[in-house]
Amino acid sequence: MAALKLISHKLCPYVQRAVIALHEKGVPFERIDIDLANKPDWFLKISPLGKVPVLVVTGDDGKEVALFESNVICEYIEETQAGAKLHPQDPLTRAEHRAWMEFGSAILGDLWGLETATDAAAFESKRQAVAAKFARVEAALGAGPFFAGEKFSLVDAVFAPIFRYFDLFDQLTDLAVFTHTPKLRAWRSALAQRPSIRSAVSPDYPALLHAFLVGHRAHMLKLAA
Repeated sequence: MAALKLISHKLCPYVQRAVIALHEKGVPFERIDIDLANKPDWFLKISPLGKVPVLVVTGDDGKEVALFESNVICEYIEETQAGAKLHPQDPLTRAEHRAWMEFGSAILGDLWGLETATDAAAFESKRQAVAAKFARVEAALGAGPFFAGEKFSLVDAVFAPIFRYFDLFDQLTDLAVFTHTPKLRAWRSALAQRPSIRSAVSPDYPALLHAFLVGHRAHMLKLAA
């Protein structure tokens, strides 16, 4: 069996996707957290984009292959590792799931703008963008508890780190992005109880995220004052 080493950052939501997938399948791996503000030379040599996650796969012959991009990593984990299947078997449904994974990445882009906005206008623009995208997801959800019903999937692994942001955000201000989305609220609650999701971050995650907001002089903190 190939040895797996995941190069990570403690706050990165894309890293969390891979960690959740590995935990769901019960796959042993080594996690190495790095400082993205001071990237090690060895990391830059294996990460063409200079981003995490990177999954270093060591084969039986000792050769190392570095995989980058979170969805690529998750797909590799799904295709090569035993354990629960995280993608639907039907090709059309599987493609639909992949599309919603990409939509989750688009939400993360808006969330970055939301948490780093330093003025009210930029903040409100991103808040509305996030709310609009969540409304689209709400319309796509079924009876739950997960995205595709009873079966946990990679779509859930993508959205769990998105919802995790709001564990802190909700303590700071009411963003009103879940007000009219009862299915999303139920989905978020179900994911929060999942062991693979709870263990995807370190205990200091909330403090690190708060420090990130402070470092970016986030408008959100002004609303909490």
